[in-house]
Amino acid sequence: MDQPALGKRIVVLRKAKGLTQEELVEKCNLNVRTLQRIESGEVTPRSYTRRLIFAALDSNINDSFEIAHDKSAKIGFIIPVWLEQFYRYVFDLFNLKTNKMKKISILSVTICALGFMLMILFTESKAQSQAKVKKTIEECSKNSIRWFNNGQIDSLMTLYRGDACLGARGCGKIFINEYYETGSKTFKLKEFNIHDISVSDSIAVEKGRLLISLNSGEELEGEFLTEWRRTNKKWLIVNDLASVKEK
Repeated sequence: MDQPALGKRIVVLRKAKGLTQEELVEKCNLNVRTLQRIESGEVTPRSYTRRLIFAALDSNINDSFEIAHDKSAKIGFIIPVWLEQFYRYVFDLFNLKTNKMKKISILSVTICALGFMLMILFTESKAQSQAKVKKTIEECSKNSIRWFNNGQIDSLMTLYRGDACLGARGCGKIFINEYYETGSKTFKLKEFNIHDISVSDSIAVEKGRLLISLNSGEELEGEFLTEWRRTNKKWLIVNDLASVKEK
């Protein structure tokens, strides 16, 4: 450690130990003027004097700084050498003029390994994406039941695309809106159980069973199949099919 950093470090350690300059010089057999000049950075002490001071302060900070400096210097030298060796190895590997078959084998194994890793990453990413889509559709379906039973048909219509159809009953949001406005006054959806959601790119198909409770008290059960499509970054219903019968 060079001056003035050395002097500043001694001051910090001395004050941390609660020692005055006079008390410190007594411990290391120096005169006060010498210590003052060292702490102010005016002079650089010899290694022997430096060791005496740090020993009196119960610290080996000086040695640790020197070791750290040596290590940093070694690392700074080793990294460029390592990079150069790596570059030469890669360059030699692609040079098929020597050990041709051996190098082709190494390259083939490496490429296969990279391809396998990329395939795993793609599969995991696709699975996560499908799980996210399924969760989105499940939440939308739960909201649709709540909105229908509460008569919030305007909110329910936000889940349908403009050209959506209710099977063979009719198509278009105007028709669907009128159909649900009328239906909400005659029956309620008592149960709505999703059995499966299959996702493929921008298409998802939702299947399940439902239970309808008429105002008369009669209950009807049946199955539904809903086709969803990703449109303008949103999943919207494009086809809604349902068949019911007396329970």
